[in-house]
Amino acid sequence: MKRYVSIALFFVGQLALAQTPVDVDKEFAFAAQQYQGMLKSHPDTTRFPQSTKPDGSPDDRTSDWWCSGFFGGSLWHIYERTKSPVWKEAAQKWTMAVAKEQYNTGTHDLGFMIYCPFGNGYRLTQNATYPPIMLTGAKSLSTRFDPKVGLIKSWNKFQTYNYPVIIDNMMNLEFLFWAAKRSGNKEFYNICITHADNTMKNHYRPDYSSYHVVCYNPDGTVAAKKTAQGAADNSAWARGQAWGLYGYTVMFRETKDPKYLAHARHIADFYLKHPNLPADKIPYWDFNAPNIPNEERDASAAAITASALLELCTYGGPSAKTYYQSAVKMLESLSSPAYKANLGENNHFILKHSVGHKPGKSEVDTPIVYADYYYLEALLRYDALRKKGVFRS
Repeated sequence: MKRYVSIALFFVGQLALAQTPVDVDKEFAFAAQQYQGMLKSHPDTTRFPQSTKPDGSPDDRTSDWWCSGFFGGSLWHIYERTKSPVWKEAAQKWTMAVAKEQYNTGTHDLGFMIYCPFGNGYRLTQNATYPPIMLTGAKSLSTRFDPKVGLIKSWNKFQTYNYPVIIDNMMNLEFLFWAAKRSGNKEFYNICITHADNTMKNHYRPDYSSYHVVCYNPDGTVAAKKTAQGAADNSAWARGQAWGLYGYTVMFRETKDPKYLAHARHIADFYLKHPNLPADKIPYWDFNAPNIPNEERDASAAAITASALLELCTYGGPSAKTYYQSAVKMLESLSSPAYKANLGENNHFILKHSVGHKPGKSEVDTPIVYADYYYLEALLRYDALRKKGVFRS
């Protein structure tokens, strides 16, 4: 979820960048047109936009699917930009459509499902009905934390392992930080710290790339380090690297602990300096995919990374300019015809060419709802930086 962080004053005038500005007004106008079509093709809130099937037809899901909150979240992004009551009404409708998932203790993805729509909605409207739903959702999420293991359990089972934790889980912590501040319950905060510290310890390799899945024994020791959606257990699955980058950037924002800032920078440097990152900054679906350059790109990983970098760059350091420029390049690429759909096509999604789960032959080179969400968030963050006059481009 977006948060417009305080920008250090010493950046003012420091970075005079020569890149061509992304036309945020143009991109949101296009997004609004596409999503008008999406709303028309989804007249009720029982079928959540997700992707496109191999035959080209829409691939919709139900509210208990882990991505159910992204569509409502994207509608809030459009409302934030346009201030149109039409988008506010649509966003409220699709936000409440996932309200029942506040009681879902069978998933670790409540940060995506609940916080993306309700968190953005509350930030923008202060709707008093939203916080109780979010707090219930945070309590449901916290039931998946076992203090003996020290991490939030992701899936209920993976292969023969009973306590798998995936790097994606770092994205839930922003939700728990909000709940800690809102409720005064320090337990939510402590879960975030313990989970992030153990993830840093066990998920990351010496080069600061991340495993996808780490499986734990009941005493918290590591049983195995695996992948589900990556090319191999030891590969760097692109979206996983993006989740980690975003998650540790949030950890620094919420705690101000410099170890999290250092870790986020290390992840960013691994990502941006990787020899297999293409010139347009849109990664292959796995940095170690076996048939590069004949492998699919993942626009969703680029969108998540761009949004994360546009926050990370505001925390200073010698690479701040590089982080900002790289994020802008990603947005330029995503906004180009190579990755952005034609109006009325692509089942009304904004971006093309994402990869969900290639080993599982699912959502390979398709639009995916969370790619749109983080792309719109990144555009808003980029525009906020430009309007503050902190970074020049």
